Amino acid sequence: MGSKTEPKDRGTARACPIADALDLLGDRWSLLVLREINLGHGRFSEIRVNTGAPKETLTARLRKLEEAGVIARRPLGKSAPNRHGYVLTDAGEDVRPVLAALHAWGEHHGA
Repeated sequence: MGSKTEPKDRGTARACPIADALDLLGDRWSLLVLREINLGHGRFSEIRVNTGAPKETLTARLRKLEEAGVIARRPLGKSAPNRHGYVLTDAGEDVRPVLAALHAWGEHHGA
């Protein structure tokens, strides 16, 4: 009953870019963080209020996305030299169509 399209060893996951992307971006908080930064809300306090993420969860997601090179921390400027905000990197910019597609899908099929 074998098929050429079935993996021979069912215990080994197939290498897949979708799975790789989901490992990094596939949870609610990561996508909502990217949504906020994409909309220009890059300060921790803005992201926290607009997503409703618990402080510890938000801190962990920001670190994970920064370590993966999807977002970067930047100083807010001379008026707040010790404060930082987040911006999308080139990799983060590449997520914009995914966010737009999720937004459109949610408007059409969401509750």
